[in-house]
Amino acid sequence: MKLIRTRDAVGHVLCHDMTQIIPGQYKDARFRKGHIVTEEDIPVLLAMGKENLYVWEKTAGMLHENEAAERLAALCRNEHMSATPVKEGKIELKAEIAGLFRVDSRRLRAVNAIDELMIATRHGNTPVRPGDKLCGTRCIPLVIDESKLIAAEKAVGGRPILELLPYKLKKAGVITTGSEVFHGRITDAFTPAVVKKLKTYGIGMTEHVTVDDGLENIRRAIGEMRQKDVDFILCTGGMSVDPDDNTPGAIKASGARIVTYGAPVLPGAMFLLGYFPDGMPVMGLPGCVMYAKATIFDLALPRIAAGVEMTRDDFIDMGEGGMCLGCGECHYPVCPFGK
Repeated sequence: MKLIRTRDAVGHVLCHDMTQIIPGQYKDARFRKGHIVTEEDIPVLLAMGKENLYVWEKTAGMLHENEAAERLAALCRNEHMSATPVKEGKIELKAEIAGLFRVDSRRLRAVNAIDELMIATRHGNTPVRPGDKLCGTRCIPLVIDESKLIAAEKAVGGRPILELLPYKLKKAGVITTGSEVFHGRITDAFTPAVVKKLKTYGIGMTEHVTVDDGLENIRRAIGEMRQKDVDFILCTGGMSVDPDDNTPGAIKASGARIVTYGAPVLPGAMFLLGYFPDGMPVMGLPGCVMYAKATIFDLALPRIAAGVEMTRDDFIDMGEGGMCLGCGECHYPVCPFGK
């Protein structure tokens, strides 16, 4: 820092907050740390009794916190993200669209391992809406050695740490299985619950069929649904290990490559995901999707809707955080489930 006359401070950066007090009207920081003094600020500062100011003294190889925050934000920012103005050395990125938010955890950790730098994000692989906060960036001290920013940029490797993927799949074909529904013995409560979930991601159920139990009946229905104008297929019911639950076998017999039958998630352990040779996803939904607030379907659907092909490892990783705590009042997704 250096002390200069206020009248000579235009273009300089303030090193601390400056509070203005107008009795009965105003008491707050009139100028924030990091503010660049303008010609219009001079009369205000003088009226506040500031004849002299401490400003940042530019030194080769050292960066002010605002510049550091901007360079950190640039390492994160990707398409569909907007940045807030720098304030007190901090910049936040926000979502411009609804979509799937993803974080490259390895590269994020590499930046945060560098002393005096920080990037804090929300959890990756989670859905966001327009205006949601994605991350915040800043350096810890007021000024920082530029070599640390250069090291961070090198660790990131020229592509953003974050991405926000718009939802691509819009049309779902739903196959409701079960003799009790097919023969009208009970009302289908499963399909309305699925339709409600789909709507959250802008997906419509454009095709729906109810079929009787039996592997061949379900396999045939899947084959016929594949010929329809749908982006993916959902099969409801018949997902347990009971002898007459044939949905998993029918999905496999239909030609799908099974990624997982079963997941370390409760509720939702009997979930199935597969892909057909053309890339179309097919899912078998366990009964918990019908009545539970948050299930494996809520963890997988945003990725599927964004066109992300899931792997067996994706489901293995869900084990930590994959147990719903069954709170009396559900606050999902603002809770630990799936994180």
